Amino acid sequence: MFTPVVRKWCKERNISPSKFLIPLSYAAIFGGTLTLIGTSTNLVIHGFMLEQGLEGFSMFQLAIVGLPASILAILFMITIGYKLLPNRKTSEESFDESSKEYLAEAVVEGNSPLVGKTIEEAGLRSLNGLYLIELIRNGERIVPVPSYHKIKTNDRLIFTGLLSTIVDLQNIKGLRVETGTNLVLEDLQNGTSSLVEAVVSHQSSLMNQTVKEIKFRSKYDAGIVAVHRNDERINSKVGDIKLKPGDTLLLLVNKDFVNKWSNTSDFYIVSPLEEPEIMDSKKSLIAGVTMVVMILLAAFNVLSMFEAAVLASLTLFLTKTITFVGAKKYIQFDVLILIACAIGIGIALEQTGTAAFIAQHFVELTAGAGIIGAILVVYFLTSVFTEIITNNAAAVLMFPISLAMATQLGVDPVPFFVTIAIAASASFATPIGYQTNLIVYGPGGYRFSDYLKIGIPLNLLYMVVTVGIVSAVWF
Repeated sequence: MFTPVVRKWCKERNISPSKFLIPLSYAAIFGGTLTLIGTSTNLVIHGFMLEQGLEGFSMFQLAIVGLPASILAILFMITIGYKLLPNRKTSEESFDESSKEYLAEAVVEGNSPLVGKTIEEAGLRSLNGLYLIELIRNGERIVPVPSYHKIKTNDRLIFTGLLSTIVDLQNIKGLRVETGTNLVLEDLQNGTSSLVEAVVSHQSSLMNQTVKEIKFRSKYDAGIVAVHRNDERINSKVGDIKLKPGDTLLLLVNKDFVNKWSNTSDFYIVSPLEEPEIMDSKKSLIAGVTMVVMILLAAFNVLSMFEAAVLASLTLFLTKTITFVGAKKYIQFDVLILIACAIGIGIALEQTGTAAFIAQHFVELTAGAGIIGAILVVYFLTSVFTEIITNNAAAVLMFPISLAMATQLGVDPVPFFVTIAIAASASFATPIGYQTNLIVYGPGGYRFSDYLKIGIPLNLLYMVVTVGIVSAVWF
């Protein structure tokens, strides 16, 4: 939500957003460690605790560790961390500055044999290195250009891709390439079409497929102008680019695109969104009050977190603040399936005795260091798993192992679960360890090494604070 706001603020003040977007991502992670509902990982662990007959976390129990760690982390970011942050161009600036290197314009001449043919029949879908993104006719812009669209005289065709292959256009009879054009990104948009940046998510169905294989243009009704990866534009034909998590896509879209795809799990839209023309103040008030009441009911143990959440949902449905169809769009079924699969593995670890076997070895390994050593091992393993898989899956896998360790040591398991919750969320060292890191990766113009330089010290800081406070408070 804040990424486009921060970028706009930086642009107005001529400041590089790379100084602010990693801190923004980290701040979102800090906040997730403060409350039970701060992140889904906390709720997953809370649910497991209830199944074991424990009370589960209270609303602010995790803040015992999360708040001191957050304060120290913020102090680190505004001092040492800020100096380590790079001063780079954003993906938007890189796209804009190099637009002359990958945008080309061609005009259909009056006697062209292309007139009357569709885009497909004219062979404009299979050009070597070039990708048709827009057609301009009498001031009207057609975005994206469907393959069945018929060509007319004086149509202006805008292409993106490898301009070294522009000879393919020049060889098409009846098509005049505007070699002296000063075409820039702003020229591609007007009231009916606009440029939008989107970042490929870590759970995207687009991963490891080429743009052509995905049929991106027809699937999303949008044309990809360029793709940005690892602080530079990919200099290749757009259709042949195999997409990866963190890739920033510069899209030319129609006015309905944002409303239609803002909730997709395939990518995050990070361009500034226009404010809605009409805001329903009554529904906004109901939603705000409902959220506050839900938190208070759970915080003071009037209702369980589950009961409070169900009551809040029913209130929103009954007052027609949200609809079932609208709510369905926000449920990430792929994440739920991932958690369910991880739960299956966790149960297998427990029932086969594998968790107890692993726990026994860790207890023996840390025998000399006592409880502190056991807590340290749990934190370290959870942190490593989080960077490799997801925070939810890491928590699910570590829960039975931690429970077995606490049982063998004859101590309260709750501090082990607090440790897992903090460690699973405190993922700062890679752009793929936590989704907020991935969201700002491309828009900030970051490199993988930027996260290592700033994230590793933060990981160590959180580990020291967590192990220290957990040992002091619970043991």
